[in-house]
Amino acid sequence: MAIINATDKDFAENIKEGVVLVDFWAPWCGPCKMIAPVLEELSSEIEGKASIVKIDVDDNQETASKYGVMSIPTLLLFKDGEIVDKVVGFQPKEALSSLITKHS
Repeated sequence: MAIINATDKDFAENIKEGVVLVDFWAPWCGPCKMIAPVLEELSSEIEGKASIVKIDVDDNQETASKYGVMSIPTLLLFKDGEIVDKVVGFQPKEALSSLITKHS
């Protein structure tokens, strides 16, 4: 399953159903670049269980502000539109996978 790139306009639509891992990132962020291939790999492994959404904090400050994102990467896990978990900074694939499994 492809990773969805969300904007302020369609963010609520992208997180309203099911389990969704959201990556708040920016193109200039080193750890964000490190986690990108991890998320790509994870997206194929969690297909059917959860989806992954990325949102660029530089272009979508309204959403980042709404969820109190102060440092990136920040990963929020939503279940049916509600935040159920949060991790900040680079995470190995195993940690993200178990985070998703815990809530799916």
